[in-house]
Amino acid sequence: MTAIVIKTNQEIKYLRESNRIVALLLRYLAGIVRPGVTTAYLDHQAERFIHKHGAVPGFKGYMGYPATVCISINDEVVHGIPSPKRVIKEGDIVSIDAGVILKGFYGDAAITVPVGGVSPEARKLLQVTEESLYKGIEAAVVGNRVGDIGYAVQQWVEKHGFSVVRDYTGHGIGRKLHEPPQVPNYGERGKGALLRPGMTIAIEPMVNAGGFEVKTRNDGWTVVTADHSLSAHFEHTIAIMEDRTEILSRP
Repeated sequence: MTAIVIKTNQEIKYLRESNRIVALLLRYLAGIVRPGVTTAYLDHQAERFIHKHGAVPGFKGYMGYPATVCISINDEVVHGIPSPKRVIKEGDIVSIDAGVILKGFYGDAAITVPVGGVSPEARKLLQVTEESLYKGIEAAVVGNRVGDIGYAVQQWVEKHGFSVVRDYTGHGIGRKLHEPPQVPNYGERGKGALLRPGMTIAIEPMVNAGGFEVKTRNDGWTVVTADHSLSAHFEHTIAIMEDRTEILSRP
């Protein structure tokens, strides 16, 4: 098993810089999501924004992924590929997962954006998913374990009648996009890797309105809910410090 990489203060500084760009990018993209816009347009704008800020796309080419950001709509959970044929509509919920590389370090975060008047179920799903992210972050403190994060997320989600995806997890992050440890959005308190100062991880609840089961479309990337229920996705990269937990991907 590959060891967890503990970051120096200088490395956390670099991660703070790369994640700040991701945070600004997501805020920019959220502002231009509207009915009639294609996901390919959003992807193009994302790539321009990243280069303008002196970084490079973190996802493009990663394991063969063909685009700059992942854009997943409604029953799509993660890894939706932007397309000029995919037009955003009133009432959609649009998940945008973005990554950049700056000075050799990755930034990674995700949001889900409501488009106009969405259904009450969709609005509740977005609220609960984002809240579950912060429940997980609250549990990410020195002395706790990875299982405490997943437990906090899962309990909040299931309390509100939704389900957490099991097949995809959060992760360590640094010079590589995916480092140990895996950070599931479910788990048991007191189980898993010990959280120590200098750990940097991405916590990313993927929450379904229906069951937790998912499947992958024929494009080999786009993950959808098996029961066609709505899905939402929020993510932050954090640094666990001796005296606090810092959200790196917040402007």
